[in-house]
Amino acid sequence: MTDTPFDQTDAAEPGAWGAVLSMSLCVAMLIAAEFMPVSLLTPMAEGLGASTGQTGQAISISGLFAVATSLAITTVAGRINRKTVLVVLTALMLISLVVVALAPSFTVLMAGRALLGICVGGFWSLATSILMRLVPDRDVPRALGLMYGGQAIAAAFAAPLGSYLGDIVGWRGVFWALTPVVAVNLVWHLVALPSLPVETRQSLSTFGTLLRRRYFRRGLVAITFTWGSAFTMFTYLRRFLEQVTGVGVDVLSVLLLVLGAAGFVGSSLSGRMVGGRIERMLCLPALVMGGCTAALLIAGGTVLAAGVLLAI
Repeated sequence: MTDTPFDQTDAAEPGAWGAVLSMSLCVAMLIAAEFMPVSLLTPMAEGLGASTGQTGQAISISGLFAVATSLAITTVAGRINRKTVLVVLTALMLISLVVVALAPSFTVLMAGRALLGICVGGFWSLATSILMRLVPDRDVPRALGLMYGGQAIAAAFAAPLGSYLGDIVGWRGVFWALTPVVAVNLVWHLVALPSLPVETRQSLSTFGTLLRRRYFRRGLVAITFTWGSAFTMFTYLRRFLEQVTGVGVDVLSVLLLVLGAAGFVGSSLSGRMVGGRIERMLCLPALVMGGCTAALLIAGGTVLAAGVLLAI
C-alpha cells in the first residue's frame, strides 16, 4: 500500500468524501454485526446447543474487548499510519463474521465475537479524529452527520431485517450475508482512504489524568450503569417478546422495526430537544428506559403495550 501523505489542504478533494462514505458504511456494518445476535438470539442458542443466557454473552464479550481496545489502541498502534489501522480493523470484522458464521461451538462463537469487539473499540476510538483530517473544518459537522447517519440506519433496520432473514436463511446465513458488504468496504478503504501518518503518540497517562477528576469518575460510573442496563435489556428482548408477549417471527420483526425506527427519530430530534440544557437532561434517558423496562415486565403481555413501550 503506497500513498502520498494527506493534509488538511487536500480536504476538499472528492477522494476525501469517498473516504468519509467508506467510514460511514463501516459504521453501519459494525452496528449491524455487533447487535445482530439481539435479533437472532433464540435460533443461535438452539443451533449451538447453548442456553439463551449463554448466547447473550456474545454481546457482552464484544463489549468487553471493545472497552479494552478503546483504552489501548492509541498506545498499541503508536505511530502506525491510521489508514493501515482502519484497514486492519475492517479485516478483523470480516474475519469475525466468517468465524461466527462457521462456529461449530459456543467457544468458537465467543472467539469470533471477541475479534469484533477489537474492531468496534478501535474504530470508535479513532473515527472522529480521522474524519476531522479528511475534510475542512467547515465540513466536519456534515462528515460526522454522514457517519452517524450510517449508525442510525443500521440501528433502525439491522435487527428487524436480521430477524426476518434469519427465519428464511437461518442465523448463519444472516452473518454470511454481511460478509460481501464488509469485503467491499475493505476494498473501498484501500482505494478511498488517503495516507494518514501519525504525528504525535498518545499514552495511557492521559486517561489516568481524567480518572483523577471526580466528576469524570462519577460520569463514567453513571454512563456504565445506564448503557450496561440498556444493552442487557436489548440482548434478551427477543426472548422476552417470544415467551411473555407470545409473538412469532413476523410480529417480532415488526416490533424490532418499531424500536429501531423510534430510535432513529429520537436521534434526529435529540439535538433540538436538548438545546443548551444537556447537563440537566442527561438523567432523562436512563429514567425513561428504566421506566419502560419495568412497564414491560408488568404490561408486556400484549403486543400493543409492548409496541408502545418499545417506541418510547
